[in-house]
Amino acid sequence: MTGRTLVAGIGNIFLGDDGFGVEVASRLAAQSLPARVRVLDIGIRARDLAYELIDGGYDTAILVDATMRGGTPGTVYLIEPEIARGAAAPPLTAGDGHSMEPAAMLAFIGSLTTISTQLLIVGCEPEAVDEHIGLSPVVEAAVDEAVTLVRQLVCA
Repeated sequence: MTGRTLVAGIGNIFLGDDGFGVEVASRLAAQSLPARVRVLDIGIRARDLAYELIDGGYDTAILVDATMRGGTPGTVYLIEPEIARGAAAPPLTAGDGHSMEPAAMLAFIGSLTTISTQLLIVGCEPEAVDEHIGLSPVVEAAVDEAVTLVRQLVCA
């Protein structure tokens, strides 16, 4: 992968495993990565992420997030989503801790503009997203796998 790359950790640390993306971003930010790679802890600021993608001039964006797909908790996924062009976007609200799931954010971008950024999601199947701080042991164990996957993607 070449060109400017954004790695964005998404999630709410107050909802257990929903903090997965934030933890991955934190670990990646402490590592040496190519100068063309920017790592951001986006948290629950979906609108900020949308505008970063629109204005940032990135060739690739890797969004890291807890991703419910019905698999075994702790399973790490690599997903290449589509942006729905011109579709009505669901509202992005600051009050909901995870209203900024990637699908809503991508629909929001698609309602505003067209971007040429290649989008990837590195997701992890959560075990628990109830109100508590800290990842479940199975999702905590998946953080290193996700860090390795992102490093492979950005350093290839």
